[in-house]
Amino acid sequence: MGSSFIRLKEKFLEELSPDSHFEVLFDHLPGVSFFAKNRDFKIVSANRAFWERLGCKSEADLIGKHDFELFPNELARKFRDDDETVINSGEPMLKIVELFFNRQGLPDWYFTNKFPVFGKDQNVIGVMGTVQNYSGRRSALTPHMQLDRAVSYIRDHFQESVNMTDLARRTGMSVRQFNRRFREVFDTNPRTFLIKTRIQAACAELRSTDKPISDIALDFGFSDQSSFTQHFRKHMGITPFRYRKQS
Repeated sequence: MGSSFIRLKEKFLEELSPDSHFEVLFDHLPGVSFFAKNRDFKIVSANRAFWERLGCKSEADLIGKHDFELFPNELARKFRDDDETVINSGEPMLKIVELFFNRQGLPDWYFTNKFPVFGKDQNVIGVMGTVQNYSGRRSALTPHMQLDRAVSYIRDHFQESVNMTDLARRTGMSVRQFNRRFREVFDTNPRTFLIKTRIQAACAELRSTDKPISDIALDFGFSDQSSFTQHFRKHMGITPFRYRKQS
C-alpha cells in the first residue's frame, strides 16, 4: 500500500509543467518567508515576503546573490554554516532560532526550518527553507512553557540587570537544567540570548535617534561603550558607529 502512494506522488510530479512553481503558495501564507539556494549557496528562488523583507523590488533582485552580499558577516556566516550542514548531511535542520531582518530592516528573532533539495539522481542540489517571526510561533518554538516564561522576561526586562540564577528560578528549574534546556531549544545560552536581544533593541535606537552611542550602551544594559561595541561587532559584524552611518 505504501509503495502505491509513493508512486502516485511520483507520477504527479513527473507530469508537472516546467512552469509550475510550488513556492508561489508561500506568497499567500501570512508571515512566512520562503527561499531556495543551489549548492553554491546562491539564491535561486524566494517568495515576496522574503525579498520584500530585504528591501528588494522583485525576486529578480535576489537571484544569484549569496548571504554575504545581503547580511552582516556574522549573520551570513551562521546562515552558511547551517546550509552546509543540511547539504552535506542530506538531513533537515528544524526549529532554528536566529536573528534575521524584519520589514523595517531591523534584526529580530525568527524561527527557521531548512531542508535539503534533491535532484533526479537523488543527490543534494541545494537547500530550501521557511522563516517566521518568533513572536507568532512561541507555542511551537518552546516545547516547555518554563522556557517561554524566561524568554518573555528577557524581552520585557533586557534593559535591566538580569540575573541568570533568578531567571532559572522563574522557570522552576535548576540553573544547570535551565541552561541545558535553553541551549537544546535555542542553540545558544540564556546570557547570549539576552545580549542579542539588547543589540536588537540598540539597532532600532541607532537608526532612529542621534543619541550618543555611549548613552545607548548604558540604556540597553551594557557596562560601557567599549563593552557594547565589542558585543555589537561580534554579533552584527560591524561597529555601532558604522551601523548608524549605513542606516
